[in-house]
Amino acid sequence: MISLCSVGAMAETGALGIQRAEDRGTLETIHEGEHAVDHAWEVYHRAALGGTLASPALQAEIELHLHEARTLLPKAQAAAERQNSVQLEALLAAIRLHTKQAIEGSMEQKQ
Repeated sequence: MISLCSVGAMAETGALGIQRAEDRGTLETIHEGEHAVDHAWEVYHRAALGGTLASPALQAEIELHLHEARTLLPKAQAAAERQNSVQLEALLAAIRLHTKQAIEGSMEQKQ
């Protein structure tokens, strides 16, 4: 006898427990977004600990970008769960933009 939970799991992952290719792609995309945010934080921390950030104002700007990127991750995950690919792509584009700006700011040297 198959329970409703089993049926739901089978429908979600397929009869053999293999996720659909599009689901795997979405998971990989979310993972890439998480990795981008983590990488941006690492670059920032290295610059902050090394004392090479250009200014306190730039440091505050970088931190805003990093926090915004991190805040967008759960929203992207929720969009993926709802299979809202348009919203997911928009959120991931915003995450990429924020992480790019944080990394560029972190690499700007004191003069």
